[in-house]
Amino acid sequence: MPSDKETLLSMGFEEARVNWALKETRNSGLQPAMDHILSHEGQPVPDLSTVSSSGGAGGSSGAMDVDEDDEDAAELRDMIKSQGSADVEAKSIKCSLCGKTFRNTALANFHAEKSGHDQFEESIEEVKPLTEEEKKQKLAELREKMAAKRAVKAKEEAKEAKENEAIRRKQGKDLNKIKEDLKAKEIEKEIEQRRRDKVEDAKARAAIKAQIEADRIARAERTAREKALREGREIVDAPSSASSAPQVRPGGPAAAAATTSSSGVAGKDFKETRLQIRLATGGQPLTTTLSSEATLREVAEFVAAQTLTVDVDTVSFAQHFPRKQFERSDFSKSLRDLGLTPSAVLIAS
Repeated sequence: MPSDKETLLSMGFEEARVNWALKETRNSGLQPAMDHILSHEGQPVPDLSTVSSSGGAGGSSGAMDVDEDDEDAAELRDMIKSQGSADVEAKSIKCSLCGKTFRNTALANFHAEKSGHDQFEESIEEVKPLTEEEKKQKLAELREKMAAKRAVKAKEEAKEAKENEAIRRKQGKDLNKIKEDLKAKEIEKEIEQRRRDKVEDAKARAAIKAQIEADRIARAERTAREKALREGREIVDAPSSASSAPQVRPGGPAAAAATTSSSGVAGKDFKETRLQIRLATGGQPLTTTLSSEATLREVAEFVAAQTLTVDVDTVSFAQHFPRKQFERSDFSKSLRDLGLTPSAVLIAS
């Protein structure tokens, strides 16, 4: 029976390259050695004294996959072995499904495992040994099949890489879209808040103007009353609500109460009250917006929460325009009842 080396030499491979392949594969068989030769084709043969056995066919990075090429290689080897034993009668086994003929049972079993065919019969046809030209042609076919497999594998890897890149880009676009949507929503909220602030400021300015006008009329009426009293003339009540108030000194408590009442009526339709609270000790003014039904004590609690120098039970509030000092009994009254709507400036001390 010819050895693996003799078989490879009979296939036309160089002896030095055959020795290199057998040493690299540790003489693990014909197929690993053939894989090594084909995968290292074109590379110079190193000095075998410096080459260490790498352990089986793993030393070849381009080992062939097991397919019908293995079947052909095994058949080729069996044919070559038959040349060295001419006294053994050639036998063949034929696959009834595909018509292929095989020299021995081992090749037929290998074909059955690969193809799944299970119907074989003995044949009197003798499988002729390959000529030198047929061996070279067979070797060329094996090389072409290996190159084709590598090309298909490279194409599949390139396609997979392209698909992965497309998925990555799509995920990046989706993330950017989410960020843009969130930013757009934030901008919309900011615009809406600005619009509301403008509306509230316009309402507050209108209320302040109305309050100023009412105070101007009240002052004019008080001045006219005082002048009439000094001159001894009869006092004629004006049709306005301010003229129905009793005659008092300008700036007195009754005048402040009347002015406060008029401002309270002007702000009765406002549900919220905007307050600016200035501390008697100085510093940055405090601003807040409370319900018009909130009490003055809630304002005191707000101020006490903002600064440690103010105590809820001892703090007092005053108003410069119209001038008024709030008593402790006013702490249970609502901002609407105290005439602080829709906006007011308080002095906390």
